[in-house]
Amino acid sequence: MREQSPPPASSESHLRALRLLQANPHMTQRELAEELGVSLGKANYCIKHLLRKGLIKMHNFSSSTNKLRYAYLLTPSGVTAKARLTAEFLKIKMAEYESLKHEIHQLRAEASRLQGDEVRR
Repeated sequence: MREQSPPPASSESHLRALRLLQANPHMTQRELAEELGVSLGKANYCIKHLLRKGLIKMHNFSSSTNKLRYAYLLTPSGVTAKARLTAEFLKIKMAEYESLKHEIHQLRAEASRLQGDEVRR
């Protein structure tokens, strides 16, 4: 089996951000940072990158009393990118799962063999 190289960490952050923003478009950058487990600055950088790439758009609610409130909406390109990234991560995680299953099987066999050696002593 060919070893899967993990995607860049930024891809994982972007996928997680896209998933979170799609689920809650009114999420603040501070809330996003907390959910991602990153600093506010990194969350801001991630949002700016997604905006530059055209994967999300910001919508300011002019009728809102809080003029700093935005909604982050996925664009059609953002939905496509999220689907592609999700498929890539699923493929990688399935390969990791298969590898772990194989390793667990080997460890169980080794533990069983070692326990048998203990009994024979």
